[in-house]
Amino acid sequence: MTDREWMDALAAELGTAAPTPEEHDLILRLAGVAAHASQRTAAPSAAWMAARSGRPVDEVLEIAQRLAGDE
Repeated sequence: MTDREWMDALAAELGTAAPTPEEHDLILRLAGVAAHASQRTAAPSAAWMAARSGRPVDEVLEIAQRLAGDE
């Protein structure tokens, strides 16, 4: 199963839309910033917090980059 197939299946089960390819890229970038700015284990929680915040993922990525000193 590809990542896209898995995300589509999970989204269907959750009753939500899977991230677009562009959103997926931003989520991966956010996870990378979190993993490199602290410990790798921060990556999944950063993605969870981004989703819970309701803010666009590009906005959360900018905040994460600022906190990491990557602006």
